[in-house]
Amino acid sequence: MTGELWTELLSQALTALPGDTGAGAVQGELSLDGAVGLLGSNLPAHDTAIACVGTALLAAAALAGQRDGRGHRPVRVDAGHVAAAVRSEVHLRLNGQAIAGFAPLSRFWRASDGWVRTHGNYSWHREALLRGLETTGDIASVEAAVKSTTALEVEERVVAAGGLAVAVRTEEEWLIHPHGQVVAGQCLVEGGRTGNAAPRRRVPGLLPASGLRVLDLTRVIAGPVSTRFLAALGADVLRLDPPHRPELPLHVYDGLPGKRSAVLDARTPDGLARLHGLLDGADVLVHGYRPGALDCFGLSSSALADRHPGLVVVSLSAWGASGPWGGRRGFDSIVQAATGIAMVESPDGDRPGALPCQLLDHGTGYLAAAAVLDALRRQEEHGGTYLQELSLARTAHWLLGLPRDRREPLTSEKAHEAWLTTVGSADGPITTVTPPGVLDGRRLCWPSPLTTYGGDRLEWPSAFTQ
Repeated sequence: MTGELWTELLSQALTALPGDTGAGAVQGELSLDGAVGLLGSNLPAHDTAIACVGTALLAAAALAGQRDGRGHRPVRVDAGHVAAAVRSEVHLRLNGQAIAGFAPLSRFWRASDGWVRTHGNYSWHREALLRGLETTGDIASVEAAVKSTTALEVEERVVAAGGLAVAVRTEEEWLIHPHGQVVAGQCLVEGGRTGNAAPRRRVPGLLPASGLRVLDLTRVIAGPVSTRFLAALGADVLRLDPPHRPELPLHVYDGLPGKRSAVLDARTPDGLARLHGLLDGADVLVHGYRPGALDCFGLSSSALADRHPGLVVVSLSAWGASGPWGGRRGFDSIVQAATGIAMVESPDGDRPGALPCQLLDHGTGYLAAAAVLDALRRQEEHGGTYLQELSLARTAHWLLGLPRDRREPLTSEKAHEAWLTTVGSADGPITTVTPPGVLDGRRLCWPSPLTTYGGDRLEWPSAFTQ
């Protein structure tokens, strides 16, 4: 494996963007500064991260070139900046202090015949985990319950209770699994154009996504990474959260840079009407709900295309929209464990390990941003409604198919400090990683102080340029 693997992966990711007969593919060159190999792993984590970020940057440059008629423009990114960006939640500080990430019940456990990975960061997932295991919430009782049960039985019981647990599989076991076989037959980015909605032409601004309105129905990492990057590229991003499912503090501060944030209850008639009113004024919808979960709100793919023609819709999920696991919950750590990544990254061949970052989340997030930007470019030129879908499991399948060569980190953890910035918030200064990339000689940055979670109005500004 050479240090130029990222260029091959960049080409693969660009090719994966769904095209149609009326629009050309994203083109252009990405200039990379710095050394590849800052993320130590058996799988090529750093090369893959660079390719995902580069795909989003090139898609942004292509959109900007089409909007102002100037064509392609220089695009640069630093390898160290990418390595810091895909670990943004690790580097995050509030008033100089780190914020807790994984909860005590989010970890690997030894079962009677192997290993299990669970997730209990949200209170409702923790409660479902304990119901499935029929135990209390202390570590010793959960450990005993799992240790006396097979890994597959733990998985089945917890999932049936509405929680998150998977048996840790090898990649060979995943490839013969019914859902693994479905994922293997899918594209990295699925979907494309439907309908004959008229093109939406807009006056170009200073940044590629200036003047564009993005409705953000995502949480945790992958979706917020996508939409915060769109905000850094000039879009007006409004994030909506339901009142009964508050976000965790770490993901509030990590996911909100550049956005506005409001609370909306779509379960009420007024809330649902306001949601569709926002969609009437939106250019893009990005959502991270499980496949089918939004159908009852009139947000299925077909309903969106009928009711909001010309919209660009990108959905993200753990497992994809089809297959036996299509409706399952999942997070990066859960998908790593199920697909074989945890065992590929094992420190000793017995205990499961993990990638040096939540690459499935971050990589899929930047690919989702690229899918949005490319669909906007196609829509502005040729019209139509664009429905596209990505999953962490597909990104995992891509990663597992790449060349391997164990790499140790090339630099210390302090190397990330060059890419940090401090933004204001109602709770005090937030230290976070700046958005990676330089477009046309202009370094990307977060456009405003951090908003208050849930504190913005449920409306689009009468005019928005940036």
